[in-house]
Amino acid sequence: MGAVTRGTTNPNRLRRVDNWIAATCGDLLRDAADPLVVDLGYGASPVTVVELRARLAAAVRPDVRVVGLEIDPVRVAAAVPAADPPGLTFGRGGFELAGLRPVLVRAFNVLRQYAEPEVVPAWRIMTGALRPGGVLVEGTCDELGRLAGWLLVDASGPRSLTLAARLGTLDSPAVLAERLPKALIHHNVPGTRVHALIQALEEGWRAAAPYATFGPRQRWRRSVETVRAAGWPVLDRPARWRLGEVTVAWSAVAPPGATGPGAP
Repeated sequence: MGAVTRGTTNPNRLRRVDNWIAATCGDLLRDAADPLVVDLGYGASPVTVVELRARLAAAVRPDVRVVGLEIDPVRVAAAVPAADPPGLTFGRGGFELAGLRPVLVRAFNVLRQYAEPEVVPAWRIMTGALRPGGVLVEGTCDELGRLAGWLLVDASGPRSLTLAARLGTLDSPAVLAERLPKALIHHNVPGTRVHALIQALEEGWRAAAPYATFGPRQRWRRSVETVRAAGWPVLDRPARWRLGEVTVAWSAVAPPGATGPGAP
C-alpha cells in the first residue's frame, strides 16, 4: 500500500533521528520479546537501513532486528547484498508493513510526497500493524540531514514533535519550518500553533545572540530555555538540547481538528 518515493538518500542523512530513537525508544526495544524494527521507504540505497541497525545494535541491544521495506522491487533486489540476517533483512512492502508486527517503524521522507489528507490514514494503517505499545517515528529531513522534523505516533495518534538541526550550520531556527512533517508544514502560517512555536524559537535565538560567543550549543540551549519559560510544553532535557533538538507535546502544535492526545 502506497506509492514509490523519489528514492533520494545519503549516508548519515538520518543520524539525528536514529540517535533520538535509541535514546527515546530504547527501553521499548529492550523490553520487547522480539525487538523488530521496520524502516519503511528507505529509497534507492539501503545505506540508512544499515546505519539504523548498526546504531540500535550498539546503543540498545545487539539482537535488534531491522527490516527495510520498499514498494519498488528493483530497490529491494539492489539492497539484498547489504543484508545480514537475521539482524538485517530487506523485503517488499508498504504501509501495511508486509504483514510484519514490529515494535517500531521509522518512515522518513515518505509522507512528504503525499497529499495532507492521506497522512492520517497512512498513520492508522502503520500503527494498526504495530505490536501493542509500539510506535511510529514519521518525519522528514534535508538531503544531508542537517535539518529535520519528526513526530512520535502511536495508536492514539501523534504524541510529540521534535525539531533538530546541525547547530554548526544553523543561521536561524526559522529554517526548520522547511522540514516540518507533512501533517504540519501547510499549517505554518500566522495564527497557527506551529507557526507560533517556530516564531518563539526564532525570537529566543535572537535574544540569545550574546551566547554565540560560547558556541552554537549554548545559544540553542538558551533559546529552548526561553521557549520553555514562555509556557511551551518542552518534553526533553538539556542533554538533548545540546544536540540541537527540542521536543514539544503534540497538543502544543496540533492544527484544528487533528488527531492525537490533547489535540483540539
